Amino acid sequence: MYVYDQAATIVTRHHQVPSPDLQLPSLPEVTLRALEACRKDESYRQIGEIVSSDTGLMVRVLALANSAIYGRPGEIRSIEHALLRLGTDCVRTLILTAALRQLLFDLGADQWGQLRDFWRHSLTTALTARALATLTRYADPDEAFLLGMLHNIGELIAIKTEDETLRQQYLDQQADISAALTLSWRLGPIAADAMRYQAAPPADIQDASHLVKLINLASRLAQSDAAGIAAAVRVFDLSEELTREIRHRIDREVETLARSLSIPLDQEYNAAPAQQVLRHTLVSRALTSEALSLSDHADIKTALSHGVASLTLLTGMPCLSFGCGPEGLTLLACSHGERPSMVVAASPANSVLTKALASTDPVLAGDTPPTVLDRQLLNLLGTRSLYAIPVHTDGAVVGVMVIGSNTTLESAAELAVLYTRELANSLARRSTPAHGDELAQTARQIDLRRQVHEVSNPLTIVRQYIYQLRQKMEDKDVQGDLDLIRDELERAGNLLLQIGHESAVDSREEPSLKSLNEELKPLAELFEETLCKDSKLTLDLELCASPTWIAATRGTIRQLVINLIKNAVEAMPQGGRVTLRTSAPVLQNGRPWVELAIQDNGPGLPDDVQKQLFRPVQSSKGSRHCGLGLSIVKQLIDDMEGIISCQTGETGTLFRILFPMTANQKDTQT
Repeated sequence: MYVYDQAATIVTRHHQVPSPDLQLPSLPEVTLRALEACRKDESYRQIGEIVSSDTGLMVRVLALANSAIYGRPGEIRSIEHALLRLGTDCVRTLILTAALRQLLFDLGADQWGQLRDFWRHSLTTALTARALATLTRYADPDEAFLLGMLHNIGELIAIKTEDETLRQQYLDQQADISAALTLSWRLGPIAADAMRYQAAPPADIQDASHLVKLINLASRLAQSDAAGIAAAVRVFDLSEELTREIRHRIDREVETLARSLSIPLDQEYNAAPAQQVLRHTLVSRALTSEALSLSDHADIKTALSHGVASLTLLTGMPCLSFGCGPEGLTLLACSHGERPSMVVAASPANSVLTKALASTDPVLAGDTPPTVLDRQLLNLLGTRSLYAIPVHTDGAVVGVMVIGSNTTLESAAELAVLYTRELANSLARRSTPAHGDELAQTARQIDLRRQVHEVSNPLTIVRQYIYQLRQKMEDKDVQGDLDLIRDELERAGNLLLQIGHESAVDSREEPSLKSLNEELKPLAELFEETLCKDSKLTLDLELCASPTWIAATRGTIRQLVINLIKNAVEAMPQGGRVTLRTSAPVLQNGRPWVELAIQDNGPGLPDDVQKQLFRPVQSSKGSRHCGLGLSIVKQLIDDMEGIISCQTGETGTLFRILFPMTANQKDTQT
């Protein structure tokens, strides 16, 4: 039996191998792209595509998603499912920590080249495994892709292992190591077998399970193994021509991705430039947080004074800070020793300090003899050289930071410039609070308008009920009372719209397992009794026979449906037909979804509405409507990691919503 013990060893068929540190290196270009996707707040699918292209990042996400912390271990067999379980915020944190860890890997030029070759091979194997899985109708192509990325993880562990003997053990037993790790993540014994027998001869796997054959053949084709083509014919009865086409297509796909990431595949690989950019990116992030934390300080002088400690900590070198004032430059703080009282005239600009102030550019002490002021600063710093960096906001210099060094200043100077730049940006933002307040106020207004819109939905239903009830009553007095109630509801709705520019509080219930079909039935009955009864509107409910389990709240489902139904009804004042239709499972991007289609036969959406679809703008329905229905729908679906699309024309409008399909927990636990 194969067991993975996190604290001790990996037990293989032949040896006990010390448990590896699974903080694995990634190509810096991939890590940079992942950080960029997080910074741009891209969707979990876009982030997932990047994570899926790198084994080191994938291992972090997979191990956490399949841990007991996040539910039943072993359920996750694709990165998309892992992202859904963890949530994008958690994944962003994982990527950031992986990037920080990346800077600690001290790999030589040969090791970086090996890592590039590993990246190419693992990605090629994974893409080939998924293509073969689709072609041979394997039930879960994403699982095949995942195992293709992990099949040679022993090689990745070996690349960053310094001990030669241990490194060779990882290389010699990488198939068994991959199998043991697969079991540790509870991906199942068949997945472990696919790892274990990845290099078995084709004749030995002809009667093996489908997944074993997929990984074995994909690995061979990824290595351009001449016998791989013949194996494809023998194992899956694929023609030689088709197999060659698959391999060429995958090669082009990998090359395209490599070009987009600036990873050279046909020449010697030098990771240093990308590692430097990654380092600067992470430092810039840290500096931004540090600089923004200064916004609580009372004034610019206090911020500049506090900056000395941060800059010293960052560069490891002694620092001084000067503030600009009517009298010139005043020493505000020094990193060590007692701060003397010191005021320096801004002109003439002969010293490093005053040159930086006058030029607004950093100035390094050069070959020219130091001035008396330069000597004074060197004595305060206790160093042989110094570097002055001005802090300027909106063209005006507000201070100068000075660092000292006894060695080269190259790396420290870059960090100091980055820090002062972010510090200046923070100070500039502090000087214009009105703009930030305006943006915050706008966000609060939109939030409240959304909530007002949602309050209007039940009011609409109540008004419709009153109208239907009035039609049934013959007593004129009762009709008059109902008219009064309806008028008051109208007035309440108008008052809500008038306060739509005030602040609001957002409250949400926790999502749970819901059957979409069961949630739609009472909603359809409600609409038939209110919006459709005694009118020219017809509502059709077409529910599929398959299970429609999704992770949602009842309120969310009702919000979605009511908003879209209301839009459809209001677009057809003369009457028409609205259809609610469910389908499941709907396969898209290799995974199952539950589909909800809401279709009407109205005149279609106007061009101006189409151009700003899903944006919180004023609608054309009149003064009583905020025009936020579709923006609310889009936000709710994004929160559920779903997809919404719209088709509209003269014959009607169709909204198609895809919800991530979730297995019924009650069924899986029995």
